[in-house]
Amino acid sequence: METKLSLISRRAGMDKKCKFNNLAHNLNVYNLKECFYLLKKDKAAGIDGVSLEEYERNLTANLEDLVSRMKSLSYRPQPVRRVYIPKTSGKLRPLGIPTLEDKIVQLCIARILSAIYENDFVDSSHGFRPNRSCHTALDRLDGILMSKPVNYVIDADIKGFFDNVDHKWMKVCLEERIADKNFLRIIVRFLKSGIIEEGKFIETDKGTPQGGNLSPVLANIYLHFILDLWLEREVKKSSNGYVGFVRYADDFVICVQSKKEAPEILRSLTARLSKFRLELAEEKTRIVVFGRYSGENAAKAGKKPGTFDFLGFTFYNGKTRKGKFKVGIKTSRKKFNQKVKEISLWMKLARNLAEPKEWWSILCAKLRGHYWYFGVSGNFHALRMFERIVVRIVFKWLNRRSQAKSYDWTRFNEYLQRHKLPKPRIYHNSYAYVRLF
Repeated sequence: METKLSLISRRAGMDKKCKFNNLAHNLNVYNLKECFYLLKKDKAAGIDGVSLEEYERNLTANLEDLVSRMKSLSYRPQPVRRVYIPKTSGKLRPLGIPTLEDKIVQLCIARILSAIYENDFVDSSHGFRPNRSCHTALDRLDGILMSKPVNYVIDADIKGFFDNVDHKWMKVCLEERIADKNFLRIIVRFLKSGIIEEGKFIETDKGTPQGGNLSPVLANIYLHFILDLWLEREVKKSSNGYVGFVRYADDFVICVQSKKEAPEILRSLTARLSKFRLELAEEKTRIVVFGRYSGENAAKAGKKPGTFDFLGFTFYNGKTRKGKFKVGIKTSRKKFNQKVKEISLWMKLARNLAEPKEWWSILCAKLRGHYWYFGVSGNFHALRMFERIVVRIVFKWLNRRSQAKSYDWTRFNEYLQRHKLPKPRIYHNSYAYVRLF
């Protein structure tokens, strides 16, 4: 399949106006089998309860039947099983879990779409793309703020984006590059497959459920046409001062030079999203005074420089040792408190389920994961603070396994010498990126 995807990608890159009209034949047994083995084995099952191991017993026969149904146009994706996971705000985020068979088809379609549209996506888009991540988005934003004449940042939040994607506009976006009606028909059927929640079927006339393999690439395609190209081709060209932006999935910030143009861009953005039946969350959207001269301007007005959050980090006006401006970055308070709470709740459950030697490696893995994500240049202080709090949490819950105390601090420190916890470190050096920007 990689060879075929490379050919599709090459053709899409050579001809930006090319429309592909023969894609459905790539949904064959060989390619679907490859996608099957790319699926993660520990994922939850959909509404049919079929597991990966069960489907694999007659894999070839199952895939041949699946391909036959797609060719006869009788294949219809099953409704996704809706579950909820907690958000940092205390609310719940809905996730849709497709059936295993639908996951295979979704992954195959997603790989084909990525091969086509990856050539079209702009550099400011970083979500769910090859060789890009949250950290590349953070690095690019840091580079813009350090090297460009930015005085204002529009911190925007689209209200319930994944739940409000308009299906008709989604199809229009796909038809910009795809003319294969059978291929488009399968994608539309996924969008309209519906949801099963608490045993009840809910029709879906809008939205693309988070949790499947197809949703991220569809979100990128949608926002590429309604947001990215609009900012690149209209807003940037019509502005007198500098305008730049960084987007990761539906999270994005717009950097603006002119005080006059910042509110105008925000008003235009609201109107633009409204055209596609989306809206900004008013309580989360604001214009922040931020940049090289914002500290001086804020001091003259008797105020503090502005800050904003992006991808779990707070950006603030910092200074170098020589007193010059630099972009400060640290773990956002909301995300920090959430991670501390998660560790505390996990320790409360783990302490009585097994001996420390059995869950200690899991605790170490959790710490390494935290340090890897939040280990960016300038954030070492927050990492050390997190380490100290986690050590106190572990000490607290180890001493609540029984009525008698298990450890005092001397014995506990001796235990930590024998069973070391991972130490915080910086994994992502954004300063090197700024020099190259």
